[in-house]
Amino acid sequence: MARIVESNFGETPFQRLLGHNKGVMEGWNQLGNVLEKDGLLTSKLKEQVRRTLAQSNGCEYCRAKGKPDPGKFDEKTSIAVGFAEVFLKQKGDIDDSTFDVLGECFTEEEISELCAFISFTTASQYFGAMMKLEPEI
Repeated sequence: MARIVESNFGETPFQRLLGHNKGVMEGWNQLGNVLEKDGLLTSKLKEQVRRTLAQSNGCEYCRAKGKPDPGKFDEKTSIAVGFAEVFLKQKGDIDDSTFDVLGECFTEEEISELCAFISFTTASQYFGAMMKLEPEI
C-alpha cells in the first residue's frame, strides 16, 4: 500500500499519487509523454533503458513491468542500456571515456535525449519508491 492515499486525479496509481497537485501531475505527464515516444531515439530503445533502471531504482510498480529483454537489443540499445547501468553505479560521476563510447554510436542530440530520459525516468522511479507504489493486481 502506498504511503499516502491516491487523489481523484490521474489515470494510473502513479498519476493519482502525483495528482494531489494537479499542475505537477499534468506537467510530469506531459514531459513523460514527450520523452517516452519515438524521438531521436526509438521508444523501444527507451523502454529497454527504463526496464534496466527499474531493476535498481527501488520502485516495485516500475519493476513489475518487466526486466530488460536482451533478445530485443540492437547495437544502439545495447550501448544505451550499458550507459544506464554505468549511470546506476556512478550516478552523475560518469567518466568522459564513457561519453566517448556513446559518441561513437550516438549523435550529441541523441546523447542529450538519452540523458534526459534516464534522469526523468530515475526521478519517476524514485518517486514511486518513496511512495511505496506497488504493482496493480
